[in-house]
Amino acid sequence: MPLQPKLTRFNQNVLSKYQIYNGIFMTLPFDTITKTGVLLPLFHETCKKGFDKGDNPTVIVDTFFKKYQARRSDKSKIDLLFRFIQYIERQVVLFDAIEDAAFPVVNNMDGIGTLRSLKESASAEGKLDKLRQYLEEFKVRIVLTAHPTQFYPGAVLGIITDLTEAIKENDLLRINDLLAQLGKTPFFKHKKPTPYDEAVSLIWYLENVFYESFGKIYDYIQQNIFEGQQIDNDIVNVGFWPGGDRDGNPFVTPETTVKVAQRLHETIIKNYYRDVRKLKRKLTFQGVEERISVIENQLYKKVLHEESDLTLDNFVTELKDIRDIVIDQHQSLYVSEITSLLNKLHLFGFHFSSLDIRQDSRVHHAVFTNMIDSMIESGNKAIPSNYHELSEKEQVKTLSEVNGKVDLSLIKDEDTLKALRTIEAIKTIQSTNGEKATNRYIISNNQTTLNVMQLFAMLKLVAFQDDLTVDIGPLFETITDLEVSHIVMEDLYTNPAYAAHLKKRGNKQTIMLGFSDGTKDGGYLMANWAIYKAKERLTAISRKYDVTVIFFDGRGGPPARGGGKTHNFYASLGPTIEDKEVQLTIQGQTISSNFGTLDSSQYNLEQLISSGIYNSLSDSDLRMLPENRVVMDNLAKLSYQAYADFKNHPKFISYLEHMSTLKYYAKTNIGSRPSKRGKAEGLVFEDLRAIPFVGSWSQLKQNVPGFFGVGTALKHYEDAGEFEKAQKLFKTSSFFKTLIENSMMSLSKSFFDLTKYMSDDPEYGDFWNIIYTEYETTKRLILKLTGYNQLMQEEPSGKASIRVRESIVLPLLTIQQFALKQIQELEKADNKDTDLIAVYEKLVTRSLFGNINASRNSA
Repeated sequence: MPLQPKLTRFNQNVLSKYQIYNGIFMTLPFDTITKTGVLLPLFHETCKKGFDKGDNPTVIVDTFFKKYQARRSDKSKIDLLFRFIQYIERQVVLFDAIEDAAFPVVNNMDGIGTLRSLKESASAEGKLDKLRQYLEEFKVRIVLTAHPTQFYPGAVLGIITDLTEAIKENDLLRINDLLAQLGKTPFFKHKKPTPYDEAVSLIWYLENVFYESFGKIYDYIQQNIFEGQQIDNDIVNVGFWPGGDRDGNPFVTPETTVKVAQRLHETIIKNYYRDVRKLKRKLTFQGVEERISVIENQLYKKVLHEESDLTLDNFVTELKDIRDIVIDQHQSLYVSEITSLLNKLHLFGFHFSSLDIRQDSRVHHAVFTNMIDSMIESGNKAIPSNYHELSEKEQVKTLSEVNGKVDLSLIKDEDTLKALRTIEAIKTIQSTNGEKATNRYIISNNQTTLNVMQLFAMLKLVAFQDDLTVDIGPLFETITDLEVSHIVMEDLYTNPAYAAHLKKRGNKQTIMLGFSDGTKDGGYLMANWAIYKAKERLTAISRKYDVTVIFFDGRGGPPARGGGKTHNFYASLGPTIEDKEVQLTIQGQTISSNFGTLDSSQYNLEQLISSGIYNSLSDSDLRMLPENRVVMDNLAKLSYQAYADFKNHPKFISYLEHMSTLKYYAKTNIGSRPSKRGKAEGLVFEDLRAIPFVGSWSQLKQNVPGFFGVGTALKHYEDAGEFEKAQKLFKTSSFFKTLIENSMMSLSKSFFDLTKYMSDDPEYGDFWNIIYTEYETTKRLILKLTGYNQLMQEEPSGKASIRVRESIVLPLLTIQQFALKQIQELEKADNKDTDLIAVYEKLVTRSLFGNINASRNSA
């Protein structure tokens, strides 16, 4: 039977089921307010018709109450709006669960981009040996971050998992019970999670999803591509930031880092223990039964934190011996299960996930200065007394040759001590869980060679005098920093001490590039193009010095932060960019939406593996044509200028502060980090974190960071009668095509009718019109560029999913804008009703969550 079109599969398995189960959900008697489930569809219809007529959110809310609930008191009206928000949050959960359940049906699990497809293509083209050769070196690392874009408490995540399973099985009674449970379960977190809480939440995915999906992928590669042979390369691995990322998060302490590493260790041991118990039920043969029992007992001791002789090495050795006996004496019975556990040991060790440490270069500078001042005062000769008078070049040379140890008892500054104790924590974790447990330190906002060498010196002086077993990864974020990144790296490659360190680390250098802050700084096109060119320059300079550069992409969920269809991005890179490894951050609701189930995790991981390998197996040369580079460069510059002018508009910060939900992100209790980096009282652009910045535009349904400047740049070519140059670029450059397709997703999630009322605002009307004009220009010219009749024409099922999700949250967004407008009016009053303002502020804050989760990649 031929596979039906993807849109048909979506309509049959997602949309139809949602309509059925939502009907059940809306009739459940959860609440004390009469007929809420009946009133929400009426409110939804009022919103839809109101926006079609051009009404503003205030008129729409007033119209609804006059028509359907005229007798309600003001307090009762607000109570109903809160109840609507609670219903909508749960509708989003229901839709998530249905879409997750239908994932393997809607998506072709053996189609293009999967490992099976990759293997069959390589076999057909006689490239299987080349594929094996590449897989012996290639790696994919996804790094889970604790960035606050996911608000579901653990209880709700559990319901989603159970509901997904019940929907898969069409178990109506269980679905009914789970919907009722969903209606009764609170969504709101009354206090901020700690960094450790965030780590525990994400470890759930490691334990329940990644352990199985990573293992399954590795087993498939070994059995079907390498024909059962052992592979030294791990191919897929996972990184972890909660508990290690202290950039702008004062709540992450050295104790937190050690505690998280210990939790990771305990969790992987529990997973191994469960697998060994399953094996024990099967390996009931002479010569192996007792040996598997010994392993089980030793693992159990570890689970109970008792003394155990079991190390990773002897665990592996013992399992291999057991496997040999089973092969030689017991007809290889259950040998695949033994091999599968050995593969998991290879992938996860005793650490489960590699915990990265991250801190801002400006913080390091202050810490380093305090540290050496204490050393100089105490007469420690490791640092010369005239260090501060040296030139930057001389300082770098001094730090390269540093030798000795700092006495931490002499340091009085608490922040300095906390940072240096973190380095000790790295050493402690490596000694207990193995080096891979934490062996990378990221320097965010890295600008100079000195930034790297300060950390290099601190690592050596505090804990790693003779043997530095930590990789240093500079993170280049702003457009200016990206432009000089290759100069910084050449400085480091030609520094004898740093070059010697790299040689001991296998001549591999991780460089992180920040899509999120790059976009915030330079706009959508310029950020992506600047990173592309920086990667080319960094690849060239690294190859010159025989260093393998590993690019680690700091990507958020939406296209504006480097998200969208990321596998398309990696498949579009040519030979001028090093591609031995694909590393990227995954965060917030993108973890649950792309990797939250076994099916979606396996599928999306396979897509990433295939996209990274595609370039090497393909005979086509993906490098950009010289004439295309000129056009791309010009488009980026034109877009950058348009975005810079927009960002410098006198109303830019004020608009975000007064007309958006920016300041409410800090009140949501969805993450442990403060919503901005600096301590300034007022709102400073440089201090804005990318998440609330991009998320606020998403809540407004304006999605500025994902398109602003693109239309202006394309219009330049249209006005000059040279639009065919841009069209040629789209047709012949996979990189540019991917950028445009991802920008279309941002445009598709925009809905300017929601905020059209702002166009008449005496203070912000002109500013709103600038945004709307750019949106209209970008939409018109992207359709002209692509030849499409509508946005996302080539992704009908993706577009359909967005349409349903946007429809679900339409009433919620209406309530949010209504509440914001009420706050603005109340703030103007001579005698402010602070209690009423607080109520409306709570309404705004509560309305954030449903939209964040419905968008699945909104921040």
